Amino acid sequence: MNTGGFALTGLSVRPAQVWGAIRLVPLVRHEPIAGLRLDRRVYEAGDPSIVDIGDGTTYSSFIPHAFVASWGQGADPAAAFGTQLQDRPAAPRRAKLQTSGRAIRRLARRIAPGRLRFLPMHLAMEGYLALHFGGPETAWEEWTDSAVRHGLSPRVEEAYSGAWVRGLADALRVFEIHPGQCGVALYVADTLASVFVVPHPADYRALHATLLEDMYGEVLFHYTTYVADVPDFTAAIDADRVSSFADLRRQAAVQKDDWARFHDGSMATGLLGEDAYTYERVYHLGEFTLSRMLPSFRLHEENHIGELISTADGQIAYCKTFRLSAPQIRRGHLLSRLHAHNWDLLATAKALGTEPTQLAHRIEAAGFTGLLRHHVVTRPTRPGRPQ
Repeated sequence: MNTGGFALTGLSVRPAQVWGAIRLVPLVRHEPIAGLRLDRRVYEAGDPSIVDIGDGTTYSSFIPHAFVASWGQGADPAAAFGTQLQDRPAAPRRAKLQTSGRAIRRLARRIAPGRLRFLPMHLAMEGYLALHFGGPETAWEEWTDSAVRHGLSPRVEEAYSGAWVRGLADALRVFEIHPGQCGVALYVADTLASVFVVPHPADYRALHATLLEDMYGEVLFHYTTYVADVPDFTAAIDADRVSSFADLRRQAAVQKDDWARFHDGSMATGLLGEDAYTYERVYHLGEFTLSRMLPSFRLHEENHIGELISTADGQIAYCKTFRLSAPQIRRGHLLSRLHAHNWDLLATAKALGTEPTQLAHRIEAAGFTGLLRHHVVTRPTRPGRPQ
């Protein structure tokens, strides 16, 4: 693992397009990423699939499709495979870590030389679900026997299908795809919901509609209910400075550059401003690396999880991000602080500037009630220590 910031290297921003509360910001490459292509494998609708993490643990979730990454000299398909959307119920997706199940799929599996099938967004979500999943390493008196023996099992998080986000289907249908477009930043009520990037413009055209099947946080689903419209982008060209086509092109370039600076410096700062992401390598694809990332879980701020394929020189070839809700951030923050202090309630409470009993109530409010013994939550005095 390593830590660092996140940047959309190799991509430039184009002016946004708006439909109601949906804003799509095109991300364009000057040159496609050589040697890597993405296509799509569609799964039939039905019961949730069971995903094998690889360490004996599995989780269940609705999985509409997988991506297949092809790399090397032959990684140049004329069109992405199986890109049609199928009719399926648009239901909230639940991801649950568990120990048994059926219809098992692996997060990432090599299916042929130079071809890797992986489950988009599930690489990132699994990293969040498995965050300090093992539970206390020391059998402190405050933790239940099941917490010590089985950790956080089961762990459940909810996400909404894009089909539930009002206006998204229409927006994806009517928005213009720019020449050279290899990605998009999706905003709901001007809140960054997701960034999606692929290596080649043909891949993006084929996979553009898959945004409708992606996972999104609960808060973004509700934002479209409360916010009807967001302001559209309007270019303000000074007519007094335009006397030729060359002048018009220069003025248009200024507007484009101003929009890009505004987007990166204001709208996307919650994602791009984080300088302490934790990156975990998942798979090597020749000269490319497939990784997942976790934020530092800053309270009262934007936090995004994600997965990416990067080149040897750090360019983003593939990327998909997910904005965590406030409760998810609190859960990640608590688990990270507990882990940093060896799950010692007294030490963790001191580091957080609170009392152990107050910390116990915060753990209970975060949905981890089963980890603590009942008397730890109910008694007004400080928890003790095992004798």
